[in-house]
Amino acid sequence: MLLNPDIIKSYYERLPRLIGEARKKLDRPLTLSEKILYAHLFYRDSLRSFSRGVDYVEFAPDRVAMQDATAQMALLQFIMAGKDASAVPASVHCDHLIMAKTGSADDLRNANVTNREVFDFLSSICDKYDIDFWKPGAGIIHQIVLENYAFPGGMMIGTDSHTVNAGGLGMIAIGVGGADAVDVMAGMGWELKFPKLIGVRLTGSLNGWTSAKDIILKVSGLLTVKGGTGSIIEYFGEGAEALSCTGKATICNMGAEVGATCSIFGFDLAMSKYLASTGRSEISRLAEGVKEHLTADPEVYANPAKYFDQLIEINLSELEPYINGPFTPDLATPVSEMKKVAVQNGWPTKVEVGLIGSCTNSSYEDISRAASVAADALSKGLAARSQYTITPGSEQIRVIAERDGYLGIFEKLGGRVFANACGPCIGQWDREGADKKEVNTVVHSFNRNFAKRTDGNPNTHAFVASPEIVTALAIAGDLTFNPVTDYLTNVRGEKVKLAEPSGFDLPPNGFVNIENGFQKPSDDKDRVAVRIDPASERLQALTPFPAWDGKDYTGLHLLIRAKGKCTTDHISMAGFWLKYRGHLDNISNNYMIGAVNSYNDQTNSILNQVTGKYEPVPQVARFYKSQGNGSIVVGEENFGEGSSREHAAMEPRFLNVKAVLVKSFARIHETNLKKQGLLALTFADKSDYDKICETDRVDIVGLSDLAPGKQVKIVLVHADGERQTIYANHTYNEAQIEWFRAGSALNLIRNKH
Repeated sequence: MLLNPDIIKSYYERLPRLIGEARKKLDRPLTLSEKILYAHLFYRDSLRSFSRGVDYVEFAPDRVAMQDATAQMALLQFIMAGKDASAVPASVHCDHLIMAKTGSADDLRNANVTNREVFDFLSSICDKYDIDFWKPGAGIIHQIVLENYAFPGGMMIGTDSHTVNAGGLGMIAIGVGGADAVDVMAGMGWELKFPKLIGVRLTGSLNGWTSAKDIILKVSGLLTVKGGTGSIIEYFGEGAEALSCTGKATICNMGAEVGATCSIFGFDLAMSKYLASTGRSEISRLAEGVKEHLTADPEVYANPAKYFDQLIEINLSELEPYINGPFTPDLATPVSEMKKVAVQNGWPTKVEVGLIGSCTNSSYEDISRAASVAADALSKGLAARSQYTITPGSEQIRVIAERDGYLGIFEKLGGRVFANACGPCIGQWDREGADKKEVNTVVHSFNRNFAKRTDGNPNTHAFVASPEIVTALAIAGDLTFNPVTDYLTNVRGEKVKLAEPSGFDLPPNGFVNIENGFQKPSDDKDRVAVRIDPASERLQALTPFPAWDGKDYTGLHLLIRAKGKCTTDHISMAGFWLKYRGHLDNISNNYMIGAVNSYNDQTNSILNQVTGKYEPVPQVARFYKSQGNGSIVVGEENFGEGSSREHAAMEPRFLNVKAVLVKSFARIHETNLKKQGLLALTFADKSDYDKICETDRVDIVGLSDLAPGKQVKIVLVHADGERQTIYANHTYNEAQIEWFRAGSALNLIRNKH
């Protein structure tokens, strides 16, 4: 067991007192989320009733998790912090840099060759700073965390937006940028605006073709991609208790798709059984001893409308399977309505590829239920009409799935097993023919489906569904197929109907290889050298960003006014660019290349105000920087939704972008911009977005008086000399204003060391 039971025991012994103090101070019953948050205050003497969505609070997370693509920049920043070791338990997981192409063995072998420099860097730096290292092929970060590190009532941050997966084990687990991780690893408090609370009461029970995935697909449709921003979603009720632990994790995982800070379930029998099954019986026993503190007070769930800011109720007995998409994870369509909706929207209905697995849905339960569909199809003379791929979440799951015959079933159906890694879910899929940009449809059990995300083809319509539904659609080859009601014709010309899925919450024959691929930190750290080749194209030592010079920003060039959805995938693409995640200069060549220029509806084509030519975004930004000029980026709603990748904030800082002005921000991206010393501003009047002209220069004035709650004055200088004043809001507190003045939050940490 990788968790230290003595540390967990000590925490659980303090928990009743910590919660009691909070309950007394607030003078009311507490939700589960509040119990964990108040138990993790960095400064205990700061205990008071915090205002949700208003007060910034410093917390003391129990651990930090990082994946290879984000760990590079996070650990390069940690080196700059000047510490000898991580102040809290931390881990790095190599899961993002493995390209899915031919199959697990070949793909892993190729990844170890092409990424050797990065893997060696991460391995050595983990040795140096007391960080657990998980080798390529061990599994996806969130699956490994759930199987080894998560525990009920704990608090964790991770440099990946789907860190929230650990809420399935009753943990407050939040996705952050690398600079936030550095704060915690350096022994400092981690700051978060105290979240609002959304309660989701689940009644009834799942049946037939519905699964835990369908719960979050429905919630995504209800809340939209920004409906959970600044909130924790807390699930409860008889329906919640009936879900498996990994089913709960699936729901929490996709909470990131509605912008939620995180999602959580209370400790119950399913969690206790999962802990015991994965070699953590002692943690299970300890949690059972304080279980009343690992769920909300009874009064809360008896009268939830009184304690939550928003309440959603879902009757699982009435829930049907959903298919969400394309191009956004909140476009929710019940399977029974897909035939009508697809025709109305002109979506291509032939399913080219069905893909199951990923961090969201690769548990034993997922694999066994999907395999039951595949086995039933084979027994009835059916074959998959679409290509079919399987991405196990961990080596442990892969070994068990092979042992119990599930992988063999998938292969008989024509399935191809990819490596235990993120693969197609994050665009690490070398899909044959994707470069032709043909209009097509794929269906997967992943979490996100933004344009280009899966295979780089902007015309791929990616839909999200449960592994069972994905398997059924791959067999039918048709997006409009409804396995609940529809029949298929087998090789003998017979009409047959697929049986309802069946499976196991936990493997009947137990788990194995719990620590497979694990590298324990070195005991001889003085001999460990972290080397970065100065000539490397993959890794680059960081230098501090300059501090603010105390002057207003004047004459800023408008770099781009982005139109519509602008996610972190648009701002800093993954796929091909993942190989440069440790090299700030090189990866800055992808800045905003996926964003749509509102003036010409093209991507990566913006006006260079000096040359008068339309050029790529990074090229223009570098040109302005070379001339000693700064620039400003303008955007619309929920700017920066999606991944936690802080490269989307470090790149503009590196390219001398001074401010980002939008209608609204996604939480993580706004924080990342602040951490790197940029101005993250929102229009006081959203219609002012339309006042900004392509040839504008921009002045941001009064910065010496920047203060919490005080609007910022912005002067638009049009090409004809006319000056137009607009105002912007911000959410900076005093500490965050100091980040801006120092040039970055990291500069402050280093200066205090």
